[in-house]
Amino acid sequence: MDMFYFIVQQSMVFMIPLMIVALGGMFSERSGIVNIALEGKMVMGAFVGVLFLNIFQNPENVSDQGILLLALLVAMLTGMLMALLHAFASINLKANQIISGIAINMFAPAFAIYTAVFYLDGQFVPFINQFRIASVPILGNIPVLGPMLFQRTYITTYLGFLILVISAIVLYKTKFGLRLRACGEYPQAADSVGVSVAKIRYAGVLISGALAGMGGLIWIVPISSRFGGSVAGYGFLALAVLIFGAWKPMRILFASFFFGILQTIANSFTAIPFLLNLGIPSAFYNMAPYIATLLLLAFTSKNTQAPKAVGQPYDKGMR
Repeated sequence: MDMFYFIVQQSMVFMIPLMIVALGGMFSERSGIVNIALEGKMVMGAFVGVLFLNIFQNPENVSDQGILLLALLVAMLTGMLMALLHAFASINLKANQIISGIAINMFAPAFAIYTAVFYLDGQFVPFINQFRIASVPILGNIPVLGPMLFQRTYITTYLGFLILVISAIVLYKTKFGLRLRACGEYPQAADSVGVSVAKIRYAGVLISGALAGMGGLIWIVPISSRFGGSVAGYGFLALAVLIFGAWKPMRILFASFFFGILQTIANSFTAIPFLLNLGIPSAFYNMAPYIATLLLLAFTSKNTQAPKAVGQPYDKGMR
């Protein structure tokens, strides 16, 4: 059972940021704006969030969850700022949304590394990483569920599931969610009943930026104590999760968990005796998540229907 708990807990470490960033991409693309800039927004969110921890973390109380929550808020605001640039280019200027996203993806790591070297004399921004919760009071003592979900965990895990629930409710149970989906499917119809397509799309892209920025910091916190200007392609992997999840919250949850297990195998196979005894080269395990991504997209993309108006600049004259 200990090995089972270990695999589930490690999968959560990789699953939660993937799910949060993919949900962010869902809000943007459901509104009609292609968002391949998730990688760049993750990088900027992680960089500014870690820099915030580096500057304001109290050495006498490094495990304070409050400072982590503040850093997550800073990462969200940073992601929203980057998303604002993408939204302005895509909505106001009607620029090519793919090119706008690529520009952000190229800018973010360069800016992070340059700023770190300029101010800290090194590429890496360190922080004191002692945010792991040994055991959640009361819940950690529950048989099976306690060791699996409430021991050796992070507050970001529960935040991720909260975001999932809120996203599903907002998308399917609110007036804003209905308008968001309408703008991504048939913006002319939404406009004809008085919905501002531009405002809804701005909102979708800004939500996307906030979740991507937060996801960048959430990815860093459980696995490292410094940030070096890269999120290892997780933004692009989140795009694959978004497509495989068919732009739907619950399917994104299961897709994220699947990729989380693959990432756990890739990063922790030496701690799993069965896999270690197979004698398979480590390079194979490292490639497995990305090979699986290509195969799944190749076999499922034909049956996956993207929002009809995604990637199309809105023109009032079109009917």
